[in-house]
Amino acid sequence: MKTTRARLLTHAGLALASLVMIYPVLWMVGSAFKPENAIFTDLTPIPRSLDPVNFVVGWNALAVGFDRFFWNSAVIATLAVAGNLMACSLAGFAFARLEFPGRKLCFALMMMTLMLPYHVTLIPQYVLFLQLGWVDTILPLVVPKFLAADAFFIFLFVQFFRGIPRELDEAAVMDGCGPWRIYWRILLPLSTPVMGTAAIFTFIWTWDDFFGPLIYLNDIQSYTVPLALRTFVDSTSQSSWGQLFAMSTLSLVPVFLFFVFFQNLIIQGIAMSGLKR
Repeated sequence: MKTTRARLLTHAGLALASLVMIYPVLWMVGSAFKPENAIFTDLTPIPRSLDPVNFVVGWNALAVGFDRFFWNSAVIATLAVAGNLMACSLAGFAFARLEFPGRKLCFALMMMTLMLPYHVTLIPQYVLFLQLGWVDTILPLVVPKFLAADAFFIFLFVQFFRGIPRELDEAAVMDGCGPWRIYWRILLPLSTPVMGTAAIFTFIWTWDDFFGPLIYLNDIQSYTVPLALRTFVDSTSQSSWGQLFAMSTLSLVPVFLFFVFFQNLIIQGIAMSGLKR
């Protein structure tokens, strides 16, 4: 009886905490259907009517339609996912399976980059991309992904590949396979969970990224969704809060769907990548 009561209290506490954490999202979604003068006076997340006027007006409120911003974000996020999966899996395979001089030192240096804040390397990177003529293009946001610049995902792949028995490699070598065929034919097909984890996190982080596009994208035609949302908030005049919340609600839909469909891969990838050790 005491055990059942304790479990009920635990679940009730967790439900209450979940409600507190999800309330801002519910309030934002509800505010998307409210008139401008009722957003900050009516703090209940449930709107009185489902009036879609904020969605209709907000979609075409800027000089460029929001379909363009969604397309830009989708292109950048897709390329970032492809680049991270390809480059980080190759780097992880090299660190986990290949023997080369300085391997441990290179791996240690790679892991040390996790402790560097993004702002430390911002100015040198910007100067480099400016000299290459890449500013105001998506190249600074995409090309580094194809160069294995995310040490966190390399570490995930290294830990996952280390958990695969080396007997598979030895058997493949006896059959005449080289390192590339071992990676492509054996290890990569087995790495679906960790690839799913890397894809989901890359997509979410890239889709929600505001600072990177703010630095490198100047033309409104190239804006991503977070940059477009920022234009609804004007510090010198009236801000369009209803339209902002409506477009913010729509911007959460791709991330939510991507997570719902692939959430099992996150659990499998993290559990099988050695992070629990």
